[in-house]
Amino acid sequence: MFAEASAGGRRALARLLSAVEQGGDKGRAVAAYAYRNGGEAPTVGITGAPGAGKSTLVDGLISAARSDGVDQLAVLAVDPSSPFTGGAILGDRVRMQGHALDEGVYIRSMATRGHLGGLTVAVPEAIRVVAAVGMALVVVETVGVGQVEVEVASATDTTVVVVNPRWGDAVQASKAGLLEAADIFVINKADLPGVRETRRDLEQMLDLSPPRDWRPPVLEVVAAKGEGVDELWREMKNHHSHLESSGELALRRRDRLEREFRAVLVARIEREIDALCSDGRFGGLAQSVVDHRLDPYEAADQLVEQVGTGSN
Repeated sequence: MFAEASAGGRRALARLLSAVEQGGDKGRAVAAYAYRNGGEAPTVGITGAPGAGKSTLVDGLISAARSDGVDQLAVLAVDPSSPFTGGAILGDRVRMQGHALDEGVYIRSMATRGHLGGLTVAVPEAIRVVAAVGMALVVVETVGVGQVEVEVASATDTTVVVVNPRWGDAVQASKAGLLEAADIFVINKADLPGVRETRRDLEQMLDLSPPRDWRPPVLEVVAAKGEGVDELWREMKNHHSHLESSGELALRRRDRLEREFRAVLVARIEREIDALCSDGRFGGLAQSVVDHRLDPYEAADQLVEQVGTGSN
């Protein structure tokens, strides 16, 4: 199936990604093959509040990348909220339909479904799959700015945070980790009032943050008119070059693999604990805690020990 997908078979690629989303033995086999046989493709995460214009921006970036010689690219539109309805993702794909007939562009909506480890594992595996079949660039778009979305966007080399003029959630964004995750800020719909105030807020946030080798630029874009999109594309390339020359790219990718491994490990341990709980042993330990015969830490130690020894 990988050979067919590498030769441009979109249905084969869709089946590979579906297997990764659904998890299980087949998904694990696909992910393992991609891990061992695939390369690394530059990745960009696009995140921001619903309605910020991310999909229109991604549509413009596709055009910029293709015009700049990127022969194959994939867009993964990720919805953490619903594995069934698709939510705004359907609208996202409609806004990118201008590239539907472009054989060099693959657009996929995805959600975690039954994947072990959730989106924090499903997304990196999907990225590896599309990279393994020859995609030269992978764009990951999330539907919001919650913690899950920030984590998903941080699974990429470059994270672009999209805001609108008179954006009133600067403090909340900082708390959500956007400030730490962002490599580039985009003020989209910059033809609306309030651009100057929004830029000032973002620059002040950056001034108060710990110094970094790369200071995230704040760009003004009107994606619906194509204004500023080429500049964003240049900054994305500049950031990737910075990561390569500074050695930060290798460090980021290593950190991501360690986080992914931890997510898989935690999910596996949780599954083992669930298995122990299902046979009544958890209830007995819980009752011992309630009766003050065991403290919670000692009870947890006993349960973890049983997990570690594989007791049934």
